[in-house]
Amino acid sequence: MVACPNKSDHCGTGKLMLQVEIRTEGHLDEQWSEWLADLKVTHTKQNETILAGRIADQAALYGLITRLRDLGIKLISVESRDSSADQGSQRPIS
Repeated sequence: MVACPNKSDHCGTGKLMLQVEIRTEGHLDEQWSEWLADLKVTHTKQNETILAGRIADQAALYGLITRLRDLGIKLISVESRDSSADQGSQRPIS
């Protein structure tokens, strides 16, 4: 799974990255960030975790969702968009 820790839309790959935001039930420990594509882990007051950041492509997103499933994590929502797109073009996945 390829994460993009810097601000580049291509992250040196020549391909456009996806900006993702995944909401899960409960608070995940921030130590999972590295195993979950180095996504930023944020906890909400509503007992949710938001995983946000850039990943390589749709295949990496499905791999990430598979990892969350394997951990028994309940998904609340998944959103992705091309990293160069503005907020108005978000594509909810679930």
